[in-house]
Amino acid sequence: MDRPAWAPPEVDLERPSTARIYDYMLGGLHNFAIDRQMAEQVLAVGPQIRLAAHANRGFLRRAVEYLAGAGIRQFLDLGSGIPTVGNVHEAAHHVAPDAKVVYVDADPVAVAHSVAIVEGDERVTVVQADIRDPDAILKDPRVTAALDFTQPVAVLIVAVLHFVPDADNPAGIVARLRDAIVPGSYIGISQVATIPNVTPEQQEVANRYTQANAVALRDREQIATFFDGLELVEPGLVDPAKWRADDDVTEMVPSFAGVGRKP
Repeated sequence: MDRPAWAPPEVDLERPSTARIYDYMLGGLHNFAIDRQMAEQVLAVGPQIRLAAHANRGFLRRAVEYLAGAGIRQFLDLGSGIPTVGNVHEAAHHVAPDAKVVYVDADPVAVAHSVAIVEGDERVTVVQADIRDPDAILKDPRVTAALDFTQPVAVLIVAVLHFVPDADNPAGIVARLRDAIVPGSYIGISQVATIPNVTPEQQEVANRYTQANAVALRDREQIATFFDGLELVEPGLVDPAKWRADDDVTEMVPSFAGVGRKP
């Protein structure tokens, strides 16, 4: 197939990417036929997955706008994927044009696309790194050049921690990040929750998705522990679609989201 102008030369056009599949579900344009094919296979048995993707993206946008309105001017987006539809830097700059944003993702495909998308914007930095090594992220010279950790920072971990197994200590990762930021900083998190009474159709969706990505589902109490040492802002830990939503919404795929402030 012909390579679109936005696709970096190192990206394999015939290999599906989780980041581009997510972009497709959001209605973005940074995806290929192979990504759309895989996405449609999942959506055929779980159409609610697209709604869940939009719910998480909506939460991310509203959280960033809330935080920028609260005076935050530095954003560290971990597991950022491809910053296309409803991305952090556009939401932040809508409220605060001087805000600095650092995108971090372990996927070289997502990073390559991200670099191409934000090229020329000195307010935005893209770093390839793994959330499972928070110390490496916090010490990365590109991160420290962009963000001043003596000032409040918003750390965003949206739809990421369910890809971090318990063996990698996700609560410890969040705690390390919490300890590294100053009082007045925030951490925003969303995570897919356990599904009670799983139907055969739901199990099929899970099986197809986990072929590419192992998913660690957690209940509300487990997700709440990620906010230890933080003060949850209103409305607390809720469905992402309901967090400071503009309108009444119904719940999507079971998941929880919240924003905590470091006192």
